[in-house]
Amino acid sequence: MAHLHRACFANLRSWPAAEIGEVLRNPFAFALTQERAFLLGRALAGEAEIITLAVDPAVQRQGLGRALVRAFLQTARQKEAQSAFLEVAADNFAALALYKDCGFAQSGLRRAYYRTQSGKMVDAIVMTCLL
Repeated sequence: MAHLHRACFANLRSWPAAEIGEVLRNPFAFALTQERAFLLGRALAGEAEIITLAVDPAVQRQGLGRALVRAFLQTARQKEAQSAFLEVAADNFAALALYKDCGFAQSGLRRAYYRTQSGKMVDAIVMTCLL
């Protein structure tokens, strides 16, 4: 997972294996996987979060991300979440379109939330979806 995350987030800080393992040790967290793609999420107290979504750049735009987000929404409902949220870089237009298409809408903005490898600060858009 860490290798794939690094390939997907070359411009931002990627997560090392230890950090992914730490997320997955949380009893409320879960991983959804496809070949060459994964989503980490969690659900707690009626709310679910997409922590990260990674799809191998070589197979992006083939429906893997959409399938994982839909599976996440189904899993969140099964875990009795009433809403879901995520944060996404404001310049990640493909992800923004995917999340919007899956029912998420912008609900907030975190200014200068992400730092690129070059040091540029990028806003995070907070998106929510009622389940």
